[in-house]
This record gives sequence, C-alpha cells and structure tokens, in this order.
Amino acid sequence: MTDTHLRSPHSLRREVSSDGGSLITTLRRLWPYIWPSDRRDLQRRVLFSGLLLLIAKLATVAVPFTFKWATDALVGENTAPFPPDSWLSAWLTWVLAAPILMTIAYGGMRILMAGFTQLRDGIFAKVAMHAVRRLAILTFEHMHLLSLRFHLERKTGGLTRVLERGRNGIETIVRMVILQAAPTVVELALIVAVLLYQFDWRYVAVVLVTVAFYMLFTYFATEWRINIRRKMNESDTDANTKAIDSLLNYETVKYFSAEERETKRYDRSMARYEDASVKAYTSLAVLNAGQAVIFTIGLAIAMVMCAYGIKQGTNTVGDFVMINAMMIQLYQPLNFMGMIYREIKQATIDIELLFSILSRPAEIVDRPGAEPVKVSAGIVRFDNVCFKYEPARQILKGVSFEVPAGKTVAIVGPSGAGKSTISRLLFRFYEVTSGSILIDGQDIRDVTQKSLRAAIGMVPQDTVLFNDTIRYNIRYGRWEASDAEVEAAAGLARIDSFIRLSPHGYETEVGERGLKLSGGEKQRVAIARTILKAPPILVLDEATSALDSHTERDIQDALDRVSKNRTTLVIAHRLSTIVGADEIIVLDAGTIVERGTHYQLLAGGGLYASMWNRQREAEAAREKLAQVEDPVNAPNRNPPPVADALIPAEPLAPANAAE
Repeated sequence: MTDTHLRSPHSLRREVSSDGGSLITTLRRLWPYIWPSDRRDLQRRVLFSGLLLLIAKLATVAVPFTFKWATDALVGENTAPFPPDSWLSAWLTWVLAAPILMTIAYGGMRILMAGFTQLRDGIFAKVAMHAVRRLAILTFEHMHLLSLRFHLERKTGGLTRVLERGRNGIETIVRMVILQAAPTVVELALIVAVLLYQFDWRYVAVVLVTVAFYMLFTYFATEWRINIRRKMNESDTDANTKAIDSLLNYETVKYFSAEERETKRYDRSMARYEDASVKAYTSLAVLNAGQAVIFTIGLAIAMVMCAYGIKQGTNTVGDFVMINAMMIQLYQPLNFMGMIYREIKQATIDIELLFSILSRPAEIVDRPGAEPVKVSAGIVRFDNVCFKYEPARQILKGVSFEVPAGKTVAIVGPSGAGKSTISRLLFRFYEVTSGSILIDGQDIRDVTQKSLRAAIGMVPQDTVLFNDTIRYNIRYGRWEASDAEVEAAAGLARIDSFIRLSPHGYETEVGERGLKLSGGEKQRVAIARTILKAPPILVLDEATSALDSHTERDIQDALDRVSKNRTTLVIAHRLSTIVGADEIIVLDAGTIVERGTHYQLLAGGGLYASMWNRQREAEAAREKLAQVEDPVNAPNRNPPPVADALIPAEPLAPANAAE
C-alpha cells in the first residue's frame, strides 16, 4: 500500500524537536510515525507484533522449565506441580518422567521461541521502515524549503552525511525500542514471576539487584562514551566533506598539482577519526567487561543459593539446571538492554543535527491565503527595493526600475554591485528588506512561491546539470513534456544536431555537474530547458560570460530567439551582449547610477562608457595577439560591428549623441 497521506513538512516539523539529546523526547516524537493515524494496516501490524511478542516470551520462559523436567527425569525425581492424589498429577508424573519426551519438548519450545520472534520481526519491519521513510522524506523536503542562505553556509558533503546518519539513527531507535527493549522488559517481568513461583523472594532480590547494578553501570559508562562518539562523528563528517569537496574539484586539484596536499588534508581528518575510533572501541571493551563481571557475580550467587537448597533437600538438580538456564537466558536480553541503551543514545547523537535542521524554520514561506501569480502582460517592477544579507552589509539601496511587457532590460555594473542579488530576489530566494517587487501589479510576497518560479525562466552563468542523460536535463524544464517536445526545444537551442551525433543521442550521460559537456554545450542544454519551460518572464544571469567569443555569439543568437516577445531581465558581464537591450541599468554599490540605451550611455561618458572602453580594449588586444600568432587566418575573422568600436576618451557632445 502506498502512502498517499504524507503530511506537509510544516505540520510534521512541529512534531520534531531539536532536543535530540533527550531520549524520552526523541521516542515521543517518533511515536506518530510508529503508530501512524492514517495507516490502519500498519497499526494492525503493531498490534499483531505485540501478540507475537507475548507468545514468543512465554515460550522463552517455558524453555528452562522443560530443561529442568528433562534433568529431573534423568535423575529420577518427581517434579509434578500438582497434589499427588490427583489424576492430573499422575499423568504429569508419567510425562515428566520421560526424559526423551522432555528433551523433545525443550527443543520444541526453543523452535517456537525463535519462530515467533522472527515472525514478529518480519511483520514489524514494514512499520519500522515506513517510519524511517516518512522522516527521511520530511528531512529531504525540508532541506529544499530552507533558504539559499542556509545552503550557502553549509557544505554539501556534511549535509548528506547528516541526512544519512540521521536516517540510520531513526531506524536504530525504532528497531531497538520496539524489537528489543519492549521484549526485554516483558521477559524480565515473566522471569521475576517464575522465580517467585518456583523458588522464593531471595532469588528475585538477587536478579533485581544484578539488573539494577548492570543498568547503572551501563548508564554511566555509556554517558562517558557519548562525547567520544560525538567527536568520532564530527571527524567522520569532516573527512567526508573534504573528500567530496576534493573530488568535485578534481580538475582544479590537477591544475595545481595538489594531489599530495589534498591527500595530507584528508589524512589529517582521518587521523582525528582514527584516534576517536580507537577510544570508542577501547571504551566499548571496558563497558562489555564490566557488564560481564556484574552479571557473572549475580549468576554465581543465585547458583550457590540453589546448590545450598539441594543440600538442604528443598531444591532438585533440575532446579539447579533451571536457575542456570534462566539466568543465562536473562543475560541475553540484559546484554541487549545494555546494547539497546548504547545504540539508542548513539543514534540520538546521530540525529541531533537532523532534528536541528528540521526545527529550523524556512526563511521564505508562503503567506496564509497566498494565491498563484497571474501573469497577463508580464511587467516586472522593482519599487524602491533595499536588501542586506547581514545587518551591516547592505547590498541594494532603493533600487527602482521596470521591465515592460515583452521588452528587454539589462543590468550591468562592476563586481559586487548587486546584479545577481536582483535575480535572487526576483525568484524570492531571499526576502527584500524594504520596498517591493511586483509582477503585473502583484507583490511577489503575496503569491505562492511555486507559481512565481513557474512563471520565470532562468539561464544562469554557471549551468550545473544533473548526473543523468541529456533528455532528463532538458525535460527538467517541464517534466510532463513529450520526447518530441524535448527534441524540438533542443532544436531551437541549436543543440539537436550535436546530440544526434553522439553514440547514445539523447540518452547520453552528462556526468557529474555536466562535466562531460563543454561550456557551450551545457549552456545550450540550459537554454533548451528554458525553452521547454516556456515562461512568460526570462532571466539571463551572465549566461555567456564564461564562454569564448565565437561560442558566445552562437549562444547569444539562441538567447535572442528565446527572449523574443518575452519580458527579459539580463544580468550582463559582457556589454557586447546587451547592445540591443531596450534599456540598460548601471548599478554601482547597490544604487542605480545610470540608465538608458546603449548609445545614450556611451554618449553620457560615465561608468558604462568606461566599462565599455576597457572591454573593447581587451578584445582589441586579443585580436592583435591572434594576428601575430596566426597571420593567415586572422584577417578572415569577422570584424567587430560598428557599435562595438571604441568611443573617444572624452564624452561625446549632446549634438553628436543626437545624431
């Protein structure tokens, strides 16, 4: 049965606390997933597992009895538990006096004990793994709900490790509490009842004192080990993060011949992990040895008491065997209790960070009653927008501009001016500090995030693809699109012919982050993805700044086709790509310092003209170098367009500007 009633992450998050260090709190928070209110089938499994647990433990307690009766039958003692003059006593006397029959009964009880225990575990497995799945889904979804700020502050390797260990920790807690702790408590209660019935209160006292000392020692020793475990986890996360970071930057490592340095960096983390692990295993050995000593003392005392009873004639040899078997049988669940406590405490440490992530509220949330955005014309307007990442770091200072329907507005400026921040605010990755951003008159804070982002297409500067096929990455723009639509989008992006030349065509794997493709090919995939999405509003965030001039012109042609008749906001680095923009806005230090068309800004002789001159001088130098290196082919290069010519060092006069 599939789970179609997973609750929203917001409602589930209220059930999960960051108090990962409290075992009781953790168990209380996990209970709704072990007993899910919307899954009657799983609730029935929990009840049936409880019944099987009781039957299995009754069989477990019966095992020492059959062992005792077999022993007494071998030495010829009558152990019938009824008055000697009753017919039942006579029948039981005959049965219990048959050692072979009692031995068979002993084997049968052990089979029942094992069979019902394994059946219980098998039936309960679906309950346990369903709880793990629900919490894993909740965590994964919540990580996507958290703001860009959170993910920029975190390392991906560390986050995936937290998710992995948290998921395993949840599984451990669910499995240990239900499949080990509860059965152990039931078995201990049954053993106490048997000791009272078969022996006397002194044996119960010995068992309870043994259990008390055993659990106290386990508690204090485990608390001592917790800090060791935490340090081991921290060093493990650090080593994993460094490994992923280095492997993701494989080419950079090679560029700088830094393999040895990266290995030493990783080894330092692994050395800390080794040291913490050795301490963890040593402390575990101390814990196990102490538990064994405490239990053995209790076992020896109980057997001495029974041996004394045999001397006194109050106990039989079967009783001696029974008390030994019962105590040894108690040791297994007691040992489980120690292990259960250790594992649960360690699992609780493992999910501390996971719970803290779940308890962290999403920075950007839909307002109550938020409606989907309605895009008719596609007019985008920034109205006196101010924004700061941190209180002391203001990025935008009262920025106001409008992108008319179907027009193209470009934003340029030096590094750090706040250009990319504008695109992030438009997508509502961050909330504006003051002012507002409107789409067709609707404040983007009043509409749903899903509909807002569905209405905007993005072609970023650094296109990062999923490690899957080209078809998968293009279809990501509109998941329900057919293969024909995917291929049509690739054709418009001028990448279809390249794809079909590949041996596997559209099923070609692009590799980690798309590294099997060139920069231009990745950009074309991103453009095809946006074409397939067909948004009314388009954002081009320095989409060609990392490409060579020839590839840039090809990509620019494709971008021009995509942006035709669409409201387009261009974040530009290369000014030659936005010459035809309807308006160019020049940002500097978070404020608009110039605005106008390309020619108007050149005529103004301000910051834009200065940036233009520097870029054209750099391109002219590259052209000159190309002529020196390849004088035959250099003259055949396409000359720069007239609009790309250098402007005079002095600003043009207004009359010239009018011309």
